[in-house]
Amino acid sequence: MFDMTFRGDAATIQVRDTFSTALAKNIITVFVWLCLSYINGALVLTFFKNKIFYEDPRYILFIHMVVNDAVQLTVTMTLFVVSYVFFRISVFVCFSLIFLAYFATMNTPLSLAGMAIERYVAICNPLRHSQICTVRRTHILIAVIWGAGAVPAITDLFITLATEPVDFFHSSIFCIHSNMFRSPAVYYKRQAFDILYFSFVSLTIIYTYLRIMFAARAATTDRSSAAKARNTILLHGVQLLMCMLTYVRPVLEVALVGAFPKHVLEIRYAYYLVIYILPRFLSPVVYGVRDDKLRKYLKGYFVCKLQRVRPITLLER
Repeated sequence: MFDMTFRGDAATIQVRDTFSTALAKNIITVFVWLCLSYINGALVLTFFKNKIFYEDPRYILFIHMVVNDAVQLTVTMTLFVVSYVFFRISVFVCFSLIFLAYFATMNTPLSLAGMAIERYVAICNPLRHSQICTVRRTHILIAVIWGAGAVPAITDLFITLATEPVDFFHSSIFCIHSNMFRSPAVYYKRQAFDILYFSFVSLTIIYTYLRIMFAARAATTDRSSAAKARNTILLHGVQLLMCMLTYVRPVLEVALVGAFPKHVLEIRYAYYLVIYILPRFLSPVVYGVRDDKLRKYLKGYFVCKLQRVRPITLLER
């Protein structure tokens, strides 16, 4: 059995999954993780086996997104399975997993902004694209994304070290963010960082989308390339909107739990699939399926090749 406790305004609600339900949820989660891991692995292998990709800033940013998504998906899947198998784990292990998950989650919108800017430069300043978007500058941009993504998680650690007693770090807890970081300061700090980061990314995507849309109407611009870049940024916007669903989660969860109090765990599981799993399918679609160059090299990982066997005659035996 699996227990989960939710604290409401008036009382504490305890719910429990049956063994068959818990098993089904874990099988589905692990299966989806295996499928996405295979797709991401094929993308990474394709990238590193072909020189034309790792010398192109566009594909470097893309593969960074793929690796980041793979890390985020693996950590969240581990947290999900661990919550069923062990229920309570040490604070140190819990912090390590939550740090990686939060770090990778914050990297996602920043990576989307970087990829949108690269497409903007390629379409609106094609003559200077090779000078502005170099491989070295792309690596610097990725380092900046990692640094900016780590800041919120590191400040969570500092606040927790300053506010929690020493005994807390030697205890075991049910590993969710609110149990690990209990100080109200962490909540308000996280809200501030989320609003700052997602506002910046939203404005970046909107600006680049509009500029590319205007460029597509210009006679001097390759309209087919501009239209494709515009659609790519539009898909980035969809990914961002799915990431921003985390903001409405508390209000939505309270409303759904109030309407369906007997389905608390199902509501949280659906939220996990929609917020953490579904957006990870979009990255392979944005480039892996829509990009002609990358699709040509990916076919070998997803198409079964049948070898023609020549029959052997009696004289050849």
